[in-house]
Amino acid sequence: MTDDIWKRDEVQSPCVKICVVHPEARLCTGCLRSIDEITQWSRMSPDERRAIVDDLPSRAGQLTKRRGGRAARRAR
Repeated sequence: MTDDIWKRDEVQSPCVKICVVHPEARLCTGCLRSIDEITQWSRMSPDERRAIVDDLPSRAGQLTKRRGGRAARRAR
């Protein structure tokens, strides 16, 4: 008996458990998916998931750095 029946051939979620939505870009700052993509993930086909995962690296530039906080105070 093998474990092959328990293995699924699907694109895994890119979630890194840092679930914070950027207020302007409307993307999760952890995985870079939109809220719609996150909520629909379990119902997407493997091809749809793969397309999103392939696009994620290009989304990082949409998140702007915070202007305040400790780093801003130290720069003064």
